[in-house]
Amino acid sequence: MSDGSDDELTYAEAGVDIEDSEAATAALVGAVSEVGDTTEYAGLVDLGDQYLALATDGVGTKLLVAVAMEDYSTVGIDCIAMNVNDLVAAGVEPAAFVDYLAVDVPDEARAAELGEGLAAGAEEAGVALVGGETAVMPEVVNDFDLAGTVAGIATDNDLLAGEAQAGDVLVGFASSGIHSNGLTLAREAADRAGGFDEPFPGDGYDTVGEALLEPTRIYTYLLNALHEYDVHAAAHVTGGGWTNLERMGAFRYEVTDPLPAQDVFDFVQDAGNVSDEEMHRTFNMGTGFVAAVHPADADALVEATDGERIGEVAESEESSVEIRGLEL
Repeated sequence: MSDGSDDELTYAEAGVDIEDSEAATAALVGAVSEVGDTTEYAGLVDLGDQYLALATDGVGTKLLVAVAMEDYSTVGIDCIAMNVNDLVAAGVEPAAFVDYLAVDVPDEARAAELGEGLAAGAEEAGVALVGGETAVMPEVVNDFDLAGTVAGIATDNDLLAGEAQAGDVLVGFASSGIHSNGLTLAREAADRAGGFDEPFPGDGYDTVGEALLEPTRIYTYLLNALHEYDVHAAAHVTGGGWTNLERMGAFRYEVTDPLPAQDVFDFVQDAGNVSDEEMHRTFNMGTGFVAAVHPADADALVEATDGERIGEVAESEESSVEIRGLEL
């Protein structure tokens, strides 16, 4: 736990202000004259009797860890995961993925490693890699950036309602670790602890860098269960941490039995002297995906998957998330 001293690190101080980012996104959307149908996690193009669902994302500053460690083998998995998981949260089965690699200088060996990661992620997610683009832009890009777009086809019946209901049970699904959000804060914490090559103080990894590079978990395996049982909404716990639950509607989300957080979160909190609230507003803290399901189907969903009951949805005049003694 953070001791609250003056050198306490925050995400904004590390370089990313979530409120500023959200305001900039809102300004961009507001400047577009016409926006098609959207869910909280996917854009929808109405094709008549079905929808083309699209989502786009990148790996973020986790790429800087890969550069420092000279290990590019896993960030392609992250790129696939961050995209397909958004479609899963909408109830859509992803079908195809296209990547975009921007570099300052072409590097054949690095490109091959990135491609291997993309292929591994696509195989696990069950999507087709349908080409992509590599752009060489030495005056625009410093080193490289990796992003992509995923597409899926869905009918009205496939789409989750997207709105939780009071009384719903929250079922959580474990993350694999830090995933691909909050790395600006995590990297700053690692710097304070001596860098990525320092021994990792927890289990499972030799170095801090290896722990930070653990690839994002892919949740496409949940799709059948999300449709079989009475799941009203789902949340992919990404940027903004546990506040992502509020994307399922204006309720009080009472997380009474959260899944355990992996050792990497203890490392970041201790090394950066990060407050409990900042950790939960930045990171997934051990849970990468949450479903809001009708109480009558909650046990069946848990038995059919690797999920666990973590709390419930309650009526409230103001949206909030209660977890580990915090109100976010």
